[in-house]
Amino acid sequence: MHTSDSVTATHCPYCALQCGMNLRPEPGAVGGVAVEERADFPVNRGALCGKGRTAPAVLSSRVRLTEPLVRTHAGRLEPATWEEALDAVAEGLARTRRSYGADAVGVFGGGGLTNEKAYALGKFARIALGTSQIDYNGRFCMSSAAAAHQRAFGLDRGLPFPLEDIPRTGCVILVGSNPADTMPPALRFFRELRENGGTLIVVDPRRTRTAEQADLHLAPRPGTDLALALGLLHLVVAGGHTDEEFIAERTTGWEEARAGAMAHWPELVERITGVPVPKLREAVALFCAPESAMVLTARGPEQQSKGVDTVGAWINLCLATGRAGRPLSGYGCLTGQGNGQGGREHGQKADQLPGYRKLTDPAARAHVAGVWGIDPDSLPGPGRSAYELLDALGSDVKALLLMGSNPVVSAPRAGHIEGRIRSLDFLAVADVVLSETAALADVVLPVTQWAEETGTTTNLEGRVLLRRRALTPPPGVRSDLEVLHGLATRLGMPKAFPTDAEEVFEELRRASAGGPADYSGITYARIEAEQGVFWPCPSPSRPGEAGSAEAGSAGEEHPGTPRLFLDRFATEDGRARFVPVTHREAAEVPDAEYPLLLTTGRVVAQYQSGAQTRRVDELNEAAPGPFVELHPRLAARIGAVDGAPLAVTSRRGRAVAPARITDTIRADTVFMPFHWPGEGRANTLTNPALDPVSRMPEFKVCAVRVEPA
Repeated sequence: MHTSDSVTATHCPYCALQCGMNLRPEPGAVGGVAVEERADFPVNRGALCGKGRTAPAVLSSRVRLTEPLVRTHAGRLEPATWEEALDAVAEGLARTRRSYGADAVGVFGGGGLTNEKAYALGKFARIALGTSQIDYNGRFCMSSAAAAHQRAFGLDRGLPFPLEDIPRTGCVILVGSNPADTMPPALRFFRELRENGGTLIVVDPRRTRTAEQADLHLAPRPGTDLALALGLLHLVVAGGHTDEEFIAERTTGWEEARAGAMAHWPELVERITGVPVPKLREAVALFCAPESAMVLTARGPEQQSKGVDTVGAWINLCLATGRAGRPLSGYGCLTGQGNGQGGREHGQKADQLPGYRKLTDPAARAHVAGVWGIDPDSLPGPGRSAYELLDALGSDVKALLLMGSNPVVSAPRAGHIEGRIRSLDFLAVADVVLSETAALADVVLPVTQWAEETGTTTNLEGRVLLRRRALTPPPGVRSDLEVLHGLATRLGMPKAFPTDAEEVFEELRRASAGGPADYSGITYARIEAEQGVFWPCPSPSRPGEAGSAEAGSAGEEHPGTPRLFLDRFATEDGRARFVPVTHREAAEVPDAEYPLLLTTGRVVAQYQSGAQTRRVDELNEAAPGPFVELHPRLAARIGAVDGAPLAVTSRRGRAVAPARITDTIRADTVFMPFHWPGEGRANTLTNPALDPVSRMPEFKVCAVRVEPA
């Protein structure tokens, strides 16, 4: 490995903030580079969390994969050449197609893949393999918010405004989000909100480090966020706080939504949620007092079997009070994964084509097929959602190509999913490290990382960013684009899958042109010059046509769209849609056998399935393993001792981890972080009950019993 001679401006490989950082060559450092602050990038203004500061540690050959591995007849993964490994993958996929048909081959992607890789992976699945069976782990991230966005506004972008607007609004309701642990550099926006005289309301069953900083903390029982939002809207109506002019001019469906909310009177909502009526009234007073306000949700309300309706209820609250489509107001979702936004816009999802087009739309199929040079009728239709695809492994889906995901740790009902993965006829995994899932593969392909490749990501604001290559990867490592090119060549399509990221992005621009997520006016040069470009950004002339460069040089480029919906919403008539919703219980509620609720989440020093962060010594010292957080009253009742092992059992399995006794959680609830495999794997317990619209599993609430192990 060697570095370039100069400092490279790039972005963190972890969460959806995509914090700006500089990488400086430092031959003696772990990974060969040192991380420096990049104060000019507006999202983090130089600040980095521990994960970002230590990101180069995973570049070290000590912890990462540096040569392909192929499973031998003796059952061991042994080093192989790239030609041997790619031959084995191509033959495994082709053999499955010949024996069982194209849909017996599955493809599973990740929300950390760059836009170029996500685009190429979706294209590879549909034209090189001809399969409909592709989805990605971003389905587990913000698919419920995405579906609710689409229903209400006609367009899904995590935040319809930049983060810099947060300190300038009057009130923020933050629902099921703990940025102090999940995206620490973003916490400054909420601190500045309060310094500017605004108020922060945090909704969370735990008194997190974020909730500690709030003006008001509401701690509902897990799975009752929908009732809480409806109760607040009831009080808005009863208190005369609706914006009737906005409702009449810019929305439809209010009467039905209003009727649904009025059925959730405060005392009923207190009984369902456990949040006292005076606190409900205080929340409404704080939210309605200022001129502007926002509601921001994250995985808490979204990772539920009613996540779309829950987000819809919070959107209804914004619409009823005129807090949408106006400056410094609106509903937004705090995306989790590094490219969770871009990853779902360009073809990794089971039902979507590049540009956030619908796979079932004939015009969308015709446009993308034209870019790809194929017959639109040859494009497969929508496939299974992420959990349903994983659940079909070994039965309907016999072979799987997996990139940038670790479902053995991250999927709900993980023990069952691990069994499905083990039952595959063939599994190929492309990854940076030997994750728990990669360890089960027939072929493991070692791929480049963020600092070793060029590519774009799209952060939680819809800001398209560029990561520039700062390092030469180890000799035995190739990029995901090179992997797809090598496989496509073996499958008879050598020219359809270029290996140069900018060339892929140019094709992505053409494929997205005219779609909801239109990137056609975005170029690598513009991204670098403008600190990122917000989509939609249509080109004045189609990318690749004569004259497009001249249009740019004449200053006629579309400026990008930092703030959506200020003039109209993205629906046919330009009006936002109220969607009537009503509270329903979680798919699983406590009973005599499983009397408690489990909710899951993250800790500040680890990330997602921990496949990378668990290989960093500094992060492991800060967060060495799983734990079970429980209230002192519950601990006394069951005889739990702080630090002693606790067994948590659900209908799906049993996990064991040390007790962490704290009064910052509800007495009817226990919490486990989900970053670890083995006996402390939280997702052994979680419920795969799916939202009927988004197909999001119910990670955030299931019934359990807890006892000393």
